[in-house]
Amino acid sequence: MSGGGRPDGRCHRYVGPEDVRAAVRPGDSGTVIRTAEEFAHWAATRTREELAEPFTYVIGADGVLRPAPRRSEHAACAGGEPVLSAGEIGFREDAGRWSVREVSNQSTGYCPDTGSWTAVARALDRAGLGHPGAFTHEVIFRRCRTCGQHNIVREDHFVCVFCDADLPRRWNFDS
Repeated sequence: MSGGGRPDGRCHRYVGPEDVRAAVRPGDSGTVIRTAEEFAHWAATRTREELAEPFTYVIGADGVLRPAPRRSEHAACAGGEPVLSAGEIGFREDAGRWSVREVSNQSTGYCPDTGSWTAVARALDRAGLGHPGAFTHEVIFRRCRTCGQHNIVREDHFVCVFCDADLPRRWNFDS
């Protein structure tokens, strides 16, 4: 597993801008998808254009998939609550069977660890959705211990883009 991720079911708290979290209202959240039937019903209410684009998603602390329109904030999709994972997800239908065509952990609001794939796979399996077996686009997030800024590590270069300090090799948004 790259990025130092652990498949431990860790909850990720919201670490993004406070004004985004403050805008979350009671009742805000993505659609709860526990089963293949729930997914099929949800997909039937989407347009062809919507289904062609990826969706924002979270895996709630309860282990359930919650997709929302792509430009939704992850904090709103999660109802402001901690998540097991968050990112973007795209679906496809082949011969009447739905599966995931792409999935990432790209959420600058939660900065989920790459090890959160385990929670994503469990939620997709529970919902009867085939999947690629790993994030198709994996993002490595680190918080700089020197300046406190959030970073995306690219090409295994663990250096803060804001202050040039070394970034930790292990995910560190919970410390």
